[in-house]
Amino acid sequence: MKRLVVFSGAGISAESGINTFRDSDGLWEQYRIEEVATPEAWAKNPELVQRFYNARRKNILEAQPNIAHQHIARLEKNYDVYVITQNIDDLHERAGSSKVIHLHGNIRLAKSSGPDAENTREFYSVEGAELDLNKHFCRQGYPLRPHVVWFGEAVPAYTDAQLCVADADIFIVIGTSLQVYPVAGLIHDIPASCTAYYIDPKAEQQHLPAQFQKIAKTATEGLSILVKQLQS
Repeated sequence: MKRLVVFSGAGISAESGINTFRDSDGLWEQYRIEEVATPEAWAKNPELVQRFYNARRKNILEAQPNIAHQHIARLEKNYDVYVITQNIDDLHERAGSSKVIHLHGNIRLAKSSGPDAENTREFYSVEGAELDLNKHFCRQGYPLRPHVVWFGEAVPAYTDAQLCVADADIFIVIGTSLQVYPVAGLIHDIPASCTAYYIDPKAEQQHLPAQFQKIAKTATEGLSILVKQLQS
């Protein structure tokens, strides 16, 4: 069975009503990165950071997987599908995808805020939308923080993602502007024989390796077209 790897970004979840960070009306227009998305922000004002991610978690819990998420999950009938996502939501899993690598973490999980938090492999499920600094602690007694990779932190899952794409027969990039490194570098790790697609409304503006076929559509529109092609 051919390996099909999907590399997804915020654009796929935006169609489910989840706010993106980099668009003109995105979250970084409302919040400064330094205040809510760095280890230093947590050290300075953990209450603000926790409130910010509690609000993100509430937004995600209220959202539902869209047609694009569902198309990807259904591809497992014909392909060995892996999803590598920059998104911190769990919409791929809720749509039915069974093998998902979260490069930037999963907000439905929490982890210790203690030393070496960025490299821990011990995670805790978050029940409901809120983590409470005064109620939720890890086994070592540190308050739990969101399982999110903040700016300035390592990306522990990146190596797993590189190994995954190295064996891809089909590679689909969807809903990402490819501006965040190192993860955007994954497009250069696929085999020369791999058939690659890039789905994004601004696809024609993106400079990509020659093996990529560009589909200038939204996530749901583009995947609807591509899935018919892959199943024909």
